[in-house]
Amino acid sequence: MFVDEVRVVVKAGRGGDGSCSFRREMFVPRGGPDGGDGGNGGDVVFVASHRLTTLLDLRYQKHYEAEDGRHGGASNCTGRRGKSVIVTLPVGTVIYDDETGDVLADLVADGDEAVIAQGGRGGRGNGNFATSTNRVPTYFEHGKDGEEKHLRLELKLLADVGLVGFPNAGKSTLIAAISAARPKIADYPFTTLIPNLGVVRWGSDRSFVVADIPGLIEGASEGKGLGFQFLRHIERTAFLLHLIDVSEWAQEEPVTSFEIMRQELDAYDATLNKRPFAIVATKVDISGKSDRLSQLQAYCKRRKYKCFAVSAATREGLDELIAFVGKKVDSIRNTPCETNS
Repeated sequence: MFVDEVRVVVKAGRGGDGSCSFRREMFVPRGGPDGGDGGNGGDVVFVASHRLTTLLDLRYQKHYEAEDGRHGGASNCTGRRGKSVIVTLPVGTVIYDDETGDVLADLVADGDEAVIAQGGRGGRGNGNFATSTNRVPTYFEHGKDGEEKHLRLELKLLADVGLVGFPNAGKSTLIAAISAARPKIADYPFTTLIPNLGVVRWGSDRSFVVADIPGLIEGASEGKGLGFQFLRHIERTAFLLHLIDVSEWAQEEPVTSFEIMRQELDAYDATLNKRPFAIVATKVDISGKSDRLSQLQAYCKRRKYKCFAVSAATREGLDELIAFVGKKVDSIRNTPCETNS
């Protein structure tokens, strides 16, 4: 099961209390205060790992609580620090404060970690308060409470290329044809309910990652269809491929389909339409006598958009498409830019 959004509650450990104690030892009169400090509470730490691909584990365990610090003891003994809780997340997870909406951390690389809830500080023992005028302090500090937070975790896939298109535009078929990914393929809408990743190899030793995103429909930016569950996963892609069905059985006109897709992207996040893209006309092997492909190619020529006509079934045009996308991705990788959020 693919889970890309969960809500959890985390609570760091409370700091241990300081100790109020006096040295009592034979032949040591008036030994003075020797109460030790309490230990700090444990933290709640999130760590990114490439071994995970979903937030499924956090769906079943929604509460994470670190250990409290131990109290201080006599003879200036400091209490033990509470054990921290380490929570492992898939790479690409964004951690939000569910109450304020603030982004607390964005784990974009394997091994990235963030302390989300800080453990409480341990209290000081009475040995810290002895002065020349107060040689017998009888007070100490209590430990501080650890932080408690309600979090919302979102997984946003990390891929070089995102496939965008209406349901049944041929996204799953294309990613299966150009990579080793094997998504579900069927002749009904919304076959893809979860994103699929595929590694596409080109040249002698080069590759790029493609994300097959669930089908987009008009109104997705308002939550229709799979709504935000679809749109969130293209936020990190650097290059977009707009797949348009040009077969004679397609319901929408090709130009209309493309314009609706661009409108939905702009309504969700205006920066998405500023990213480089290309248009891919799919299912050209079953286009019949339809002039839909010609209409789309003429439209792209007027707008100076790059357009490819492909068939995943016969592999027509796939080599040219892979080479173009590979070069484009290499160019983007070598261009310094801000990390996509």
